[in-house]
Amino acid sequence: MISNFFSQSKPIHYIVVSVLLLLIFVLTRLDVLDVNLSFISISKQMGLFFVALLSVFVFDFFVSRNNLTKKNSYNIVLFVLFFSILPQAIINSEIVFANFFVLLALRRIISLRTQKDTKKKLFDAAFWIALATIFFFWSSVFLVLIFAALLIYGITDVKNYVIPLIGIATVAIILVSYLIIVDIDILQFAERRFGFSFDFSNLNSKQIIIGATLLLSFGLWSLFYYIKNLKSQMKSYRPSFTIVILTAILSLLIVVVSPSKNGSEFIFMFAPLSIIITNYLEVVTEKWFKEILLWVLVLTPIGLLLL
Repeated sequence: MISNFFSQSKPIHYIVVSVLLLLIFVLTRLDVLDVNLSFISISKQMGLFFVALLSVFVFDFFVSRNNLTKKNSYNIVLFVLFFSILPQAIINSEIVFANFFVLLALRRIISLRTQKDTKKKLFDAAFWIALATIFFFWSSVFLVLIFAALLIYGITDVKNYVIPLIGIATVAIILVSYLIIVDIDILQFAERRFGFSFDFSNLNSKQIIIGATLLLSFGLWSLFYYIKNLKSQMKSYRPSFTIVILTAILSLLIVVVSPSKNGSEFIFMFAPLSIIITNYLEVVTEKWFKEILLWVLVLTPIGLLLL
């Protein structure tokens, strides 16, 4: 049974999710390899897979470190299954990189809970989000998380509100210097990166509609229980759970304003939804229901391939 297998955190689970992610990656990007089969193209694909896999481990690290879930592997298996349900998320390499940097930033933001090395964590978080913005402009909305975290964690020192700006400025200075050296027009570079759209016609495919509906439905259903059980969490950890909710909201905002709308923008929702749904699975007492839910997530990608 899937639910029993992942009910405890074991080393073998990392092997299983790694193999599963590799399978999803190969099947999704097979067309790219067929067209450009060369050492350079294969190396690029291997690098992209490594970033996607590293994203899983970074996600699992800060989730377990901050007790956002209990000691099980539901969070990482859900995170990888979401890639299989919406494989478009792994097609856009720039968004995969952006999501990786956002996860690094989220790790630092949530760790503000301890209020140790606060200034360093704030700088790092802003630095990573600014770096993600270079790859995908709308990653910048996660800067809201930094200032929200300062308020949620009750960090009142005014200096701490300035430090994220220094982190952003650092990335901006490095980027501008690079563009000047390689003789790229700064304004044109910015114009190519910025853009928004409220046209959802590109999402009008059976695969994306079914996949997105499944994720959002499960996420919304689990969110009610997640909020309901928020008071049962340890007082010192509640702000971290609140930040997860805010992350999910900001991720949904990215889906709404994203200019391309090809399904890849849903990748930012994978982390918060994995945490929220995992918390729901942990409180479900009916094992059969938990098993059905996980099997639906496993079998949906197979069903989508047959459409």
